[in-house]
Amino acid sequence: MYFSGGLEPGHTCSLPPPQAHHAVRVLRLETGDAVTLFNGDGADYDAVVERAGRESVTVKVLGRRCVERESSLEIVLGQAVSIGERMEFTVRKAVELGVAAIQPLAAERSVVRLGAERAARRIAHWRAVAIAACEQCGRNRVPAVEPLLELHEWLARIAGAHDHGVRLMLTPRGAGGLRERPKPAGSVMLLAGPEGGLAPEEERAAERAGFQPVRLGPRVLRTETAALAALAAMQALWGDF
Repeated sequence: MYFSGGLEPGHTCSLPPPQAHHAVRVLRLETGDAVTLFNGDGADYDAVVERAGRESVTVKVLGRRCVERESSLEIVLGQAVSIGERMEFTVRKAVELGVAAIQPLAAERSVVRLGAERAARRIAHWRAVAIAACEQCGRNRVPAVEPLLELHEWLARIAGAHDHGVRLMLTPRGAGGLRERPKPAGSVMLLAGPEGGLAPEEERAAERAGFQPVRLGPRVLRTETAALAALAAMQALWGDF
């Protein structure tokens, strides 16, 4: 269970209302029950419930265990925002598949358009989804969900960055697949488009920023399928699957 504050063996802490509600109403935890906490520092904290009330839960931290569950393959997903629950699904499953960070993007063909206030609310929601996914899959480091950026702005930011990784762009017009590519020496930056795909000029801009076109077989995949299929394939080819 995620706890946003500091955790130290021997100390007690009160769970925030959402976590307390989840502990009592969903997990049905009671006084004396064991629970595992994490705060994103890469460790699991063994704890015991000292008091489980209707609106609050107090736990005592017993010990700290360093447990590494992160993938050996660092993948940053640049995902064009999709409509409704599709983006939430992508965030949740990308976390389960070991992505290191997610950059939501506004592309030319994006169906959903978010103003500043609405975008901030959606980012906060997707960050909560990422935390819930970590709780489900056992990760104790929470992948960053970055603030929404226009695709052209993101490409401009990273165009001049010098790294030792590889940049891949999912497109049906890619010349080859992932199996033809050698294992990256560093990190992977993966770009996935919206429902209607990336516009031709966006693909050209991405290529100028160092992204290599790659396709996932002969079929055109939906936006919520494409990135996840690529993540699973990369983990199987180069990561920890």
